[in-house]
Amino acid sequence: MWKLYAGLSLLLVTAAGPGFGQEGSGQAPAALRELCTERPGLTTAACTVDPGHLQMEIGIADWERDKDSEERQDQIKLGDVQLRYGLAARSELQLSWPAYVHTVTRDYRAGAVERSHGVGDVTIGLKQNLRHPQEKAKGLALSILPYLSLPTGTHGGGDGDWSAGAVVPLSYKFSDLITLAVSPRIEAAVDEDRSGRHLAFGTAAGLQLAICDGVRLSPEVEIMRDRDPVQPATTASAAMSVAWKVANMTQLDVQGIAGLNAATPGVRLALGVSHKF
Repeated sequence: MWKLYAGLSLLLVTAAGPGFGQEGSGQAPAALRELCTERPGLTTAACTVDPGHLQMEIGIADWERDKDSEERQDQIKLGDVQLRYGLAARSELQLSWPAYVHTVTRDYRAGAVERSHGVGDVTIGLKQNLRHPQEKAKGLALSILPYLSLPTGTHGGGDGDWSAGAVVPLSYKFSDLITLAVSPRIEAAVDEDRSGRHLAFGTAAGLQLAICDGVRLSPEVEIMRDRDPVQPATTASAAMSVAWKVANMTQLDVQGIAGLNAATPGVRLALGVSHKF
């Protein structure tokens, strides 16, 4: 699995080198689009990365707690990497992989504590923009993003089987100060017993508010229906995130998510960084 990820990463990095893109073609390189990231947030951005360029978005640390009357589970992810490579003016290839997943489960009745740690599943996606591939354009932006997750996780770090789905990222930029984003999703999700698949669907929606130069505040909500054959559920979450552009092509972010019902993990906190090369 490590060889698979290393090989795919090397392919993307090599493709982003001087010999692949516009450099070396005898023409002056075009100015890069504004940095447009998929993190932080529950919604997915409709923009795509410039052709011939690589964008890296890293979840430095991500902690989630799920608790009920019988048990409490804490999960920490470190180095949750997403690579986005621009294939053409309106399309990009994506590769995502959590480098380290640590889970602690406390059973209140048995008084037992179970710990596991490993790596996560690799997810490959192909985003095709249908309208406005760059963030600065006002009005409607629309894309489609099909994806496939491969069961490369170890020691409970992944879902245990493959899954696939599609997101339709869309947004409407009213002005430089406010944007509405909506991301409906449908997925063949892995069953709770880690074998087989079922239907899951829902949507996330939120606002992106430019509160000052280079700083964006994003309140969001998400509702998902999961038709697991053993434990069907409807989850509901509310999130607040802040993204700070510390340089033209570099962004830092922090996010907090709260579960709104018993079927949803209670709290999640995440910290990340993004950079376009």
